Amino acid sequence: MGKQLDLLQGTLDMLILKAVSLGPLHGYGILLRIQQISKDRLEIQQGSLYPALYRLEHQGWISSEWGESENKRKAKYYRLTAAGKRRLQTETENWNRMTDVIAGILGTRPEEV
Repeated sequence: MGKQLDLLQGTLDMLILKAVSLGPLHGYGILLRIQQISKDRLEIQQGSLYPALYRLEHQGWISSEWGESENKRKAKYYRLTAAGKRRLQTETENWNRMTDVIAGILGTRPEEV
């Protein structure tokens, strides 16, 4: 098994919301934050990230403003909105319920069926 895990479909938005809930970040910073908090087990591709950021901003779950990055370049910084905070909470609850169900299914023994 490789160092990094494949990202399950549909989880990218939730991971982005979580990353920006920890503080405002520019796009590349979001990639690095997800990589950091996953202990290098997840790596998000830029080609997936930027369409997701656009989608999340369009839905009102994140907002953005231009600023200067650490290396003195112009960068768009993303923040979680109140609606995004509610969405992250809902997605987290749904994710936890789903993982409980799947763990129960995977833990089923033949004599339990």
